[in-house]
Amino acid sequence: MKPLKSFREYVEVLKEYNEVVSIHQEIDWNLEMSAIIRRAYETHAPAPLFKNVKDSTPGFEVLGAPVGLSPNEEHPYIRVALSLGLPINTTAPELVEAWSHLPEVTPIPPRLVENGECKENKLFNDEIDLTKLPIPFIHVGDGGRYINTYGILVVRTPDGSWVNWSITRVMLDGPQSLAGVIIPSQDLGKIHRQWKEIGEEMPFALCLGVDPGIAMIAGYPLSGDVSERELIGGWYGEAIDVVKCETNDLEVPATSEIVIEGTVSLTEMVPEGPFGEYAGYTWIGHEKPTPRFDVKAMTHRNNPIIPVSATGVPPEESSTNWGIGIAADIQNTLRKQGLPIKQCFIPLESAVHWLVVTVDRSQQKVDNEQLSHDIGAAVFATRAGSYVPKVIVLDDDIDPSNINQVVWAFATRHHPDQREVMAEQKVLPLVGYLDEKEKREALTTKAIYNCLLPLNNGSSDEQSIEASFRSYPEEMRQNIIENWEKYGF
Repeated sequence: MKPLKSFREYVEVLKEYNEVVSIHQEIDWNLEMSAIIRRAYETHAPAPLFKNVKDSTPGFEVLGAPVGLSPNEEHPYIRVALSLGLPINTTAPELVEAWSHLPEVTPIPPRLVENGECKENKLFNDEIDLTKLPIPFIHVGDGGRYINTYGILVVRTPDGSWVNWSITRVMLDGPQSLAGVIIPSQDLGKIHRQWKEIGEEMPFALCLGVDPGIAMIAGYPLSGDVSERELIGGWYGEAIDVVKCETNDLEVPATSEIVIEGTVSLTEMVPEGPFGEYAGYTWIGHEKPTPRFDVKAMTHRNNPIIPVSATGVPPEESSTNWGIGIAADIQNTLRKQGLPIKQCFIPLESAVHWLVVTVDRSQQKVDNEQLSHDIGAAVFATRAGSYVPKVIVLDDDIDPSNINQVVWAFATRHHPDQREVMAEQKVLPLVGYLDEKEKREALTTKAIYNCLLPLNNGSSDEQSIEASFRSYPEEMRQNIIENWEKYGF
C-alpha cells in the first residue's frame, strides 16, 4: 500500500473504511468533545470528526482518536496500518515487526519547496487568536486547554546540525502564547538547553495535522541525533516536501493543516498542567512552571482539521503510536545484540508500563535466569527501554499482543522468586507510580519477570501441554471451525 502523504488524505481514506463519524451538531470544547473521544476509544468506535465546535472559527474541524482501535474486530489496527502505509489486515505483531526495521532504512533528506498547502492562509502577531481554535479542555482536572496532543513540535540546535520532530503536549496560555512541556532528558529539552547556553530564544514550529507516518515517527524513540524527517523519507522511499516558516528558518511538512510559529522565552515562565496522561491519571495539583512559547505567526490550510488525542486509560495513541514504536525499536536492538527473541509487544492495557518479550527457545544458549537478565538489562539500557518499567519474558507459544494469553502465562508461569529488581534505572517522569523524588531525578527501580518454562523438564510424563482448543490436532480444529454454525452456534 502506498503511504498517505497528508493528514487530509488520511482522513478521506479513513472515511472510505468507515473509520470516521462526522458530527454536525454543535459540540462544546469544554469536556464534551473529549468525552465523546474517550467513549470512542473505549468502545472501539470510529473516529469522531467534529464539524461544529462551540465558540470556534467556522470551518475549523477536529478529528478525535486519530489512531484509536477500529470497530472492525477482524482488523482492529486499521488506523495504525494506514498510518504506516501497510495493508489494513496487518496484525499487531506484524506492525511491530515492520516498524522495527525503520532504523535500517536509507535516510532521504526532505525536499524544500517554495509553497505548500499549509500556506493557504497567513496570520501574524495580533491577527492571531488561538482561543478561537477548536481547542479542547480534555480531562476533568486539567490545568487548561491543550492545543497539541497529536501534532509535532519542530526545533533545531543553534548550529542547525540536528532537527528534531516530536510529539509533546502543549497547553494554551493566551491568544498568542502557549505552555509547552520541556523535559530535560528528552530531545526537546536537550536542544532547548543549547539555546539557553548561548542566551538566545529557541525558535519553534508546532504543526497540527501532519502526514500520519510523520506522526508515527515523531513517537518513535530514535537514538541520538537521528533526523525523523530523513528517516520518514527513507520509509516512504521518497523525500517529503517541506516549506520554510514565515518568521524563522525552520522547515515544516508542506501539507500540514496548521503551523504555529514562534520562539521560547528565556525569561518568562507560565504554569502548565496538570494533564491526564498515558498512565491513566490526572494528578490534581501537579502544576509546574514552564517557559512561555510566544507565537509570531500562524499559517493554515483552508478548512483545517486538528487531530486530538484524549490520553488516559488505554487504548489511545500513547499505546497505538508510541507503544508500538517503543516495542519496534527494542525488538530491533535485541536482535542486533544476538539475543534469541521472537517478538516484542507492549500490551495496550498496560499503558506502556509492560514490555512483553517472547523467546525463540531453539536459539537459547544460556539458562532461563541468565537469559531473562540479559534481555532486561539490554532493554533498560536503550532509550526506548527507559520508558518501560517492567519486562515480562515468555515462551514464544504466547502471542504477546493477546492480553488473555499474557495474563494467563504471567499468572501460571512466574514464580515469585524469579523476579529480578534493578535499581537506579532511567525513567520518564510520567510513569504512574513514581514518587516526587523519582520524578525529579528521573530514576526508579525496574523489574524483569522471568516467566520462561523450565528447559528439559525430564521424562515425557512431566511435560506440560496447554489445555486449550489450540492444543487439538489442526485437522480436527479446522473441521470444527468449518462446521461451527452447523452445530447451532
